[in-house]
Amino acid sequence: MPTSSSGEAAVGEDTAGAGPRLPVVYRPRNVRIVAYGLAALLIVTMTVLAVMLPPDWGLQDRVGLVLMGLVFAAALHLLGRPRLIAAEDGVTVVNGIRTHVLEWAEIIDIAMREGEPWPSVDLSDGSTLAVMGIQSNDGARAAADLESFKRLLEQRSEAQEPGA
Repeated sequence: MPTSSSGEAAVGEDTAGAGPRLPVVYRPRNVRIVAYGLAALLIVTMTVLAVMLPPDWGLQDRVGLVLMGLVFAAALHLLGRPRLIAAEDGVTVVNGIRTHVLEWAEIIDIAMREGEPWPSVDLSDGSTLAVMGIQSNDGARAAADLESFKRLLEQRSEAQEPGA
């Protein structure tokens, strides 16, 4: 599956050069590195600790330590999970716990205001939705992903007027 510059694979341009081919997946880089790195470190640490405990600790204590490490790793997964998926049929916003499936026409605009950790999309029903799949701590990468998604939004959000 093609992805954005923040994804794992390269993205080709449309034949008209208008933007990336769909589907495009935008994911934050820095947060994922920290979350999954800490999760791995936590699991390894708890496992080593469970093996090295004194003999008077029972099997259930050792298993409990490893399970506690897995629970904390699952919580860290919620930090590494966010992504924004732009596909032909719509947009999927995956934040920590919730997933929102939107049609292109539902999205009016996307903006990341100065100092905000991630952009938010303005929806046609008057509400806004945080998009944690693009995060400002990724710097220039976040700005490029935001511009790429804006181009896709301009192409697909509303029907163009006749003669335009």
